[in-house]
Amino acid sequence: MNVGGIDKTRIDAMVAQLKAAAAKMEAGTSPPPAITSPNKLDFADALKSSLDAVNAKQSASQELGKKFALGDDSVSLSDVMISMQKASISFQTTVQVRNKLVSAYHDIMNMQI
Repeated sequence: MNVGGIDKTRIDAMVAQLKAAAAKMEAGTSPPPAITSPNKLDFADALKSSLDAVNAKQSASQELGKKFALGDDSVSLSDVMISMQKASISFQTTVQVRNKLVSAYHDIMNMQI
């Protein structure tokens, strides 16, 4: 049977490959070497490190705010406000990047093939 230019045997082969890959992932085997090559940057790792950096800035800002509120003389109000603004800007940037990624995803999904 021919479904849109691809016969049933090819579809079955693709499904079998997907099931085999899922079984490997569930078994906890390592991904193929091409994915973890040291020369290539993994998108998930880059995204996670970016989110970790934003989280670190927000945590540092909160700690400075707490120290200032408790009366620590080593922390000035300007340091607290600058730290809070840096955390806010990094968070807003992250939200805008997320919005662009979602928009790109929708554009790709709406493309006609």
